[in-house]
Amino acid sequence: MPREQYSGHLDMLLLAALRARPLHGYAIIDEVRRASGNRFDYPEGTVYPALHRLEDGGLLRSRWGDVDGRHRRVYELTAHGRKALEKHRSEWDRFSAGVRAVLEQS
Repeated sequence: MPREQYSGHLDMLLLAALRARPLHGYAIIDEVRRASGNRFDYPEGTVYPALHRLEDGGLLRSRWGDVDGRHRRVYELTAHGRKALEKHRSEWDRFSAGVRAVLEQS
């Protein structure tokens, strides 16, 4: 799918990737790719600035930790981030229901 069609939804996808557990940057990219069935394969240059922006906005927090023997920055959702994800999800559900209604019109 062309990425520009979904350009406003990167934040929602990143927050959703962190819903279950904290992850480091490469693992977040892999989780979005895996969960989307390889439909979303964002480059590091797109994901890392978004993660920093989400952290600056209080939706994520990060810490340095050892993961698989490597020192990596690990990101996790804050309570504010969980609420933001719920809001994004609700907005997405309304949007996609509207699109579906128009597309399925006879």
